[in-house]
Amino acid sequence: MIKNYLELGQIVSTHGVKGEVRFDPWCDSPDFVKKFKTLYFDPSGEKSVKVISARPHGNIVILMLEGVATVDEARALRGTVLYMKRSDARLPKGTWFIQELIGCSVVDADTGKVYGEITDVTSTGANDVYSIKTPSGEVLFPAVKEFIESTDVEEGIIQIRPIKGIFSDED
Repeated sequence: MIKNYLELGQIVSTHGVKGEVRFDPWCDSPDFVKKFKTLYFDPSGEKSVKVISARPHGNIVILMLEGVATVDEARALRGTVLYMKRSDARLPKGTWFIQELIGCSVVDADTGKVYGEITDVTSTGANDVYSIKTPSGEVLFPAVKEFIESTDVEEGIIQIRPIKGIFSDED
């Protein structure tokens, strides 16, 4: 389901003595964070902060945020989750943020049967795997184009053509 503001990551510690923070990004690459000039302290986007600088440092990002000029001010932000405005991100057509997939109903494209809802997405390298909560438990489903007919995050529905037996004990 499309959200206006998405979790981008978390401030995990300070960096240096000039108010910079170490930010753990919850996205594919620390470079993605460099695109944002404004971040938010809340999921409603009511409290924004200007990004003065952002530079990848290994698998984290060193951020300098407006109004944070000392190590004590930076330390006070430790544990803070920062949000991005979805409209500030440019994704290729046919791709979505994991947070938008979570909660979507998984429906059989041919029969309309609702199998369950996505509770998590894991990247395996070769493809993503959807964790689908069904009435009989969790099912891991490979998110490959051969099995996914359509994805409509606005409506919260993913239509699939499942592998025979994945949702039941049938052969």
